[in-house]
Amino acid sequence: MSLPLTLGPLTLGAALFGGAGAAFLPRVAHRLAVPRGTGPRTTCAHCDTPLMTWVRAGAACPCRRFPACTIGAGAVATGLLGAALGESLMLLVLLPATLLGVLLAAIDVSCLRLPNALVAAFAVVSAGPLVVFGDSARVLGAFGAAFACFVAYGAISILPGNGLGLGDVKLATVLAFVLGFAGRPALILGLLLPHLINGAVVLVLLSLRRVSRRTALPFGPALLSGALFALVST
Repeated sequence: MSLPLTLGPLTLGAALFGGAGAAFLPRVAHRLAVPRGTGPRTTCAHCDTPLMTWVRAGAACPCRRFPACTIGAGAVATGLLGAALGESLMLLVLLPATLLGVLLAAIDVSCLRLPNALVAAFAVVSAGPLVVFGDSARVLGAFGAAFACFVAYGAISILPGNGLGLGDVKLATVLAFVLGFAGRPALILGLLLPHLINGAVVLVLLSLRRVSRRTALPFGPALLSGALFALVST
């Protein structure tokens, strides 16, 4: 499998966009990383400092570390997309969608939730422009992929001990639409990789005794990472 990456000003610009945008995500993620049915956090969960605004570059609170991982994730993800997709509709759509993806992943890691409002926003930003401006045949195929994914993941989610939540089902459905629009190879790889990624993470954490077999783990980051790799490698 080859990675058709092209380095240049577009790649650098995409990476800068992702890194700069991701710098504003930690506070939003911290405010939204709350239990289901709870309103956004108004004070820091670690030091009780009031969180008066939503917009703040850097750490979620002065008591927290600089969010190098979040910024790096945004920059790497958008840079890879810029290098792989070049000047295309897909790139224009996926640059802002990637920032929402990083936000969703951060929230899922923090509280094992993928808020419905953010998944809906992710769907509008990522799938909406493709429906409006994309080729009708590809859009139809994307809808078919999304429907098949929704049925399959929905069936898995009702099985006991499956580890999938409804948020995972909804996010996987949106990603299946985008991957289906990109083509069958991207769709197949993008739906297979998250399970391999998640399995590898589980094995590492088990070997380090950081989790047990019954520990609930977020699946959203694996879904998003698998989709990203599929898009840049097919």
